[in-house]
Amino acid sequence: MSGNPTLGFLLHDVARLLRKRFEQRARCLGLTRSQWQTLACLRSNEGIHQGGLAEILEIEPITLVRIVDKLADRALIERRQHPTDRRIWLLYLREEAHPLLAEMRELGELTRCEAFQSVPPEQRDQLFDILSAMKTNLVEASRTPVAEHETRHG
Repeated sequence: MSGNPTLGFLLHDVARLLRKRFEQRARCLGLTRSQWQTLACLRSNEGIHQGGLAEILEIEPITLVRIVDKLADRALIERRQHPTDRRIWLLYLREEAHPLLAEMRELGELTRCEAFQSVPPEQRDQLFDILSAMKTNLVEASRTPVAEHETRHG
């Protein structure tokens, strides 16, 4: 491969650099990465219980509890008791979070514009289509167990 990065490494680097650049912009909001990721995820999953949100974010439930505590202290989210199971807390955004989410969307758009600066629109669309197809293929493939002979090295 003559020193060129693999697809996996390239995708990882692009995602990391997008996050890093967004974080540089988002510092002014006074949120950590884990806090803004939690808010962004909760935006499309309001009413979810803490365990479910931790699973989506791929973090330990105890880690999410600390993040939620800090966001609740800032009056950005609230916990509500589950209607039938008192052990479960459901998470909701508070009204105060919406302006912050709007700012986060703007910062995300600025970051994407920087990333795509020299990429023509038709190539952007093509990239999105290819990555979407790859995601669909991998989601579908992950439903099938890997054969044992595929997991052995050499």
